[in-house]
Amino acid sequence: MLNKYLSSRVNDAKKLVKELRKTYDYVSVLGSFVNTKMIAVSTHINSIDEVDNECGFVVKVYKDGRYSEYSCNDIKGLKAADIKKAVKLDKVVSADYKVKMLQEEKHVEDFLREDNTKLSDEDIVKQLKQTKDKLEKADSRVINVVTRYVKRQVSKVFVSEKKCLTQKYDWINVITLTVVRQGEVIKSNYNAEGEASTELALKNFKKNAPGVLDIAIKMLDAKAVKPGKYTIITDPSISGLIAHEAFGHGVEMDMFVKNRAKAIDFVGKYVASSLVDMYDGASSCLSAASYFFDDDGIEAHNTQIIKKGILQTGISDSLSAMQLGSEPTGNGRRQDYQRKVYTRMTNTWFGPGKDKLEDMIKSVKHGYYLCQTNNGMEDPKNWQIQCTASYGLEIKNGKFTGKMIAPVVISGYVIDLLNSISMVSDKVTIHGSGMCGKGHKEWVYVSDGGPYLKAEAKLG
Repeated sequence: MLNKYLSSRVNDAKKLVKELRKTYDYVSVLGSFVNTKMIAVSTHINSIDEVDNECGFVVKVYKDGRYSEYSCNDIKGLKAADIKKAVKLDKVVSADYKVKMLQEEKHVEDFLREDNTKLSDEDIVKQLKQTKDKLEKADSRVINVVTRYVKRQVSKVFVSEKKCLTQKYDWINVITLTVVRQGEVIKSNYNAEGEASTELALKNFKKNAPGVLDIAIKMLDAKAVKPGKYTIITDPSISGLIAHEAFGHGVEMDMFVKNRAKAIDFVGKYVASSLVDMYDGASSCLSAASYFFDDDGIEAHNTQIIKKGILQTGISDSLSAMQLGSEPTGNGRRQDYQRKVYTRMTNTWFGPGKDKLEDMIKSVKHGYYLCQTNNGMEDPKNWQIQCTASYGLEIKNGKFTGKMIAPVVISGYVIDLLNSISMVSDKVTIHGSGMCGKGHKEWVYVSDGGPYLKAEAKLG
């Protein structure tokens, strides 16, 4: 059910739209109410907090080729005259900066995806503590364990002359972090389970938590990789990081508008191996960035960005689409009601292939199996990337040698990396536990993933 406070403001939004339409060609109101609960249990401290909460509204108006916005905590009692005074659209605007008005079709719908857990906070604390205690007792080298449950509940309403949309959706992450020490060497490892269900997220958390400690212990003896070019096999989290960094940012079309993305010149051309398909969209899968409509009131999309190696299109918010003469793809997202919309990735992933992981490993003469996304960055203008994997496992003559490298940095030219992909596994996994910053470091939830990929890359 939509948040009660937002529900109580729907009629106010409709009245404000009707009144402002007497002056402006287009008017919309976005209302947002977000509540995030975090329960953390660690070796040293336990806590239950509310974080990243927001409640507010954005009024958007359009006239004579120009949009403007007004944000506030509450629209009840807000007068049309207050908006007119604040947005100041009566200034002369150069024709070069004018854009077309967004065209909408009539759409009235309520969307709901709720986590109907019966577990209390105390129940969740108990499960987190049980797993933490087991990890602490499993090895004398453990110096800290953090287990964390995060539930994000999002309610939004979008009202314009032709639309009245509401959405309520939940997402849960359960995180395990272990820190170990051997002499002067300290290493850490983590895992994050993301689900739309508390029970399922906790189930996967308990199942996979022991593996987090196992890897942390092995990382104590890991060595640095000798810099060079290697054959790599990426696990789904690293495949997703490459999708996000190597091409996701490069096809955000507000970067096209600013002439900050090389991809604008490659639409319809090969940018990757013919084995590569790539997608983005809030409706492309169920994960952390799955919603029903974006902050421009555009319904969620599933956009195929790359098809058999050929760049098909980018992703866009509504303003970028209007500036470029294209259709918005439902990727207009704000960190909160006080921040502007940017074109943002949602769920970004490589599509499946036909290969089996076992065959991919057997095909490697010498290289590394890279695991666990860490962080990355990309230059969309020059297509240079840097992605970090938490660790890698050495492969020689098609078999694991037992040697580990950590951490591992993948770098290079995007097109070289994507064109080097020679095998793609038949199974896809998508991870939904991270966030992405853009602009003045506005953050939004994202997910990424894909199949296992075999490629050639520079490691360091």
